[in-house]
Amino acid sequence: MKLLIIEDEAGLRESIEAYFTEEGNICETAYDFSSAMSKVNLYRYDCIVLDITLPNGNGLDILKHLKAGQQADGVLIISAKNSLDDRLTGLDLGADDYLTKPFHLSELRARVAAIVRRKAFNGNNILTLHEIFIDLTAKEVKINQVLVKFTRKEYSLLLYFIANKGKVVSKSAIAEHLWGDSIDIADNFDFIYSHIKNIRKKMVEAGGKDYIQAAYGMGYKFTEA
Repeated sequence: MKLLIIEDEAGLRESIEAYFTEEGNICETAYDFSSAMSKVNLYRYDCIVLDITLPNGNGLDILKHLKAGQQADGVLIISAKNSLDDRLTGLDLGADDYLTKPFHLSELRARVAAIVRRKAFNGNNILTLHEIFIDLTAKEVKINQVLVKFTRKEYSLLLYFIANKGKVVSKSAIAEHLWGDSIDIADNFDFIYSHIKNIRKKMVEAGGKDYIQAAYGMGYKFTEA
């Protein structure tokens, strides 16, 4: 998953970032309203963990901005405020969930994962696509009932393709999904070709089909045809 943590409390922000990064996710952070707006205007995320009370702004205004732009990013509001009005306001504006501080990081992870499943995979923990079987909880991929080992980046990219099957995804979109804003320092996108080559090879060696097609000059597309 590619996440954005918008939280002004440094200790909590760093704890969330470390927790999700350790599990292989791309995790970016913002500490105030201005830095958060810069992020959401430049990049897309599977889920945004959004604090309501921020220096120089309000998290709900970021949510309004996302919805006005019809962005598909999932949003989970976190706040020390636990009043019903705050919760209802966030949900009415289009937030996907609301979690009151303090909370266990394991609960935050479960809530975030549920949002991503709902948005990308209709809430399912198990994905089945022809001979491909993916357990999202165990992060295991089987092809023709054979367990196939993918690296974290390969697994993330395979899910990204399946979530966007039938659509052409650009190299820059793939790069941002896999590496976050650190991709800005990359000289080229050769690493994308390497990851795709490895995915194709592993799928075919397990008896599966090669579903990833190059859309020359544009990017790649996962097709079932």
